Amino acid sequence: MSEHRVKRDPEGTRHRILEAAISQFTKMGLAGARVDAIATAARTNERMLYYYFESKEGLYVAVLEAMYAKFAALEGGLDLSGLQPAEAIRQLATSIWAYLRENPQWLCLINNENLHAGRYLERSSRLRETISPVIDLLRVTLERGAAAGEFRQGIDPLDFYVTLISMGYYIVSNRFTIEAFAGRSYAEKRHQESIAAMHIDMLLSYLRQVSSSVNSRHDAAERDVA
Repeated sequence: MSEHRVKRDPEGTRHRILEAAISQFTKMGLAGARVDAIATAARTNERMLYYYFESKEGLYVAVLEAMYAKFAALEGGLDLSGLQPAEAIRQLATSIWAYLRENPQWLCLINNENLHAGRYLERSSRLRETISPVIDLLRVTLERGAAAGEFRQGIDPLDFYVTLISMGYYIVSNRFTIEAFAGRSYAEKRHQESIAAMHIDMLLSYLRQVSSSVNSRHDAAERDVA
């Protein structure tokens, strides 16, 4: 029994350190977070923190990797294959936006890393692996919609994904300033539902739009010939 506990303890210690670090980095940022506070909250010592993560910066990168991996696992775990393309996009969008609302600490970490110009995320060798399955899932959905004549052709899945993410991201990350200058709280469910419905309509309208720009260029060419 004791041998079994010893085998499990390193992973448990590492997990506790990560959880404590998430709290510290969310509240204090990389510069303000204290290694001793993280170790105390994790019920361990600083030596173990350095053993597993080498440095405070190494721990910060590990926290970012863990948060991105958790987010990507949620998205990649969605089964959209049995849904009509438009409904699949709706499910993907609402799932992502709900996650952002329910995990504002993740946005705090992203905002903090953007202050560092993303240089710590660049150290990660695993980060880009987490997004590939999500983009592939979206690519397949867009291709199904195009094949069925429901969506336009040639939509870049990464551009669409970034657009979809940004819609939900802004509402959560700027919720306090929005309320301050506009007087509307997007922490309230009714406002969340209202703007989410608007965003979904906008996304689907774009997907369903038969390229009007192509038609306009075609009409202009015919006028030139005439």
